[in-house]
Amino acid sequence: MAGNWKMYKTPAETIAFFEAFRPLAGSAEHCEVVICPPFTNLTAAVGAVQGSNIRVGAQNIAWAKEGAFTGEISGPMLVAAGCTYAIVGHSERRQYFGETDATVLKRTLAALEYGLTPIVCVGERLEDREGGRMEDVLKTQFAGGIAGLSEPQFAKIVIAYEPVWAIGTGRTATPEIAAAAHRTIRAEVRAKFGHDAAEAVRILYGGSVNAKNVQTLMAQPEIDGTLVGGASLDAASFASIVNF
Repeated sequence: MAGNWKMYKTPAETIAFFEAFRPLAGSAEHCEVVICPPFTNLTAAVGAVQGSNIRVGAQNIAWAKEGAFTGEISGPMLVAAGCTYAIVGHSERRQYFGETDATVLKRTLAALEYGLTPIVCVGERLEDREGGRMEDVLKTQFAGGIAGLSEPQFAKIVIAYEPVWAIGTGRTATPEIAAAAHRTIRAEVRAKFGHDAAEAVRILYGGSVNAKNVQTLMAQPEIDGTLVGGASLDAASFASIVNF
């Protein structure tokens, strides 16, 4: 169960969140709990989760170790800050900041090189969904952004399916729609990396997940977890999702 805070909260607000969240879900053992705050909050978050089962991740990662890449944060910097996860290829990075399948692969490889677990995002836009191109989009994103990994590398990643039309819109894919997309992704994994890899990979659903719909989503055997946006900003709300 991963929370993506996007561009919200200060370090002080981060500490306050974890003071409220830890007693509610800080000892969860039925799932991994990951919070991905803004870069400026990483140190505060890592300090606030010490002694708990909560992990901290970044919302992005540079493909280079260091260099003239203004505005980027490298793998070694994230590791030094205490991160263990990194979101890669979120639809907002694709939509607003020029992320491509090729750069998704480069960032994924960088995360793996420095021991971070990448949460690699794929998903279609509304026009793709309405045009019946969901499967084509997912296959293309998988081919360009994930299929370039070796089998050992692939075994270390998490995939997140996030239909762009359902992110922050209040529109949630029905459990059946989400499960169908997850089956498409898992079939691509099976074809490229084999049956065991397809069974083992965790595929998260992201797209207006909240405490009210998490149970019906998680009831689908194809859905292995969630990547939560807005509902992860409130401690009680995200704890309800974690403890579904």
